[in-house]
Amino acid sequence: QVQLVESGGGLVQAGGSLRLSCAASGRTFSNYGMGWFRQAPGKERELVVAINRSGGITNYADSVKGRFTISRDNAKNTVYLQMNRLKPEDTAVYYCAVTSTGWSRAPAGYDYWGQGTQVTVSS
Repeated sequence: QVQLVESGGGLVQAGGSLRLSCAASGRTFSNYGMGWFRQAPGKERELVVAINRSGGITNYADSVKGRFTISRDNAKNTVYLQMNRLKPEDTAVYYCAVTSTGWSRAPAGYDYWGQGTQVTVSS
């Protein structure tokens, strides 16, 4: 069992920045690939970015490339999502998740999920 707790969401104006954190506990963090997903009202959950166990491989959604950066600190059991130049269309609940496969782009490939944190970008 892995417990995930996201933090850092909030309300920000377009063009602003937020940094999300996801703290993990329960199992060896470095054994898992991680992902950040988001879900806007009325839309399906979509991958924002995935990162492999070591942090050496990342894969971003086209909509966030160049604006968002994922990183992980295995010593602190934490993964971060730095979000810059935010847009109103980034408004969603953001979830972190872990995959025992080490890498996945699909929500179905993830084993444990956090409760989500709301990000709202005003225009």
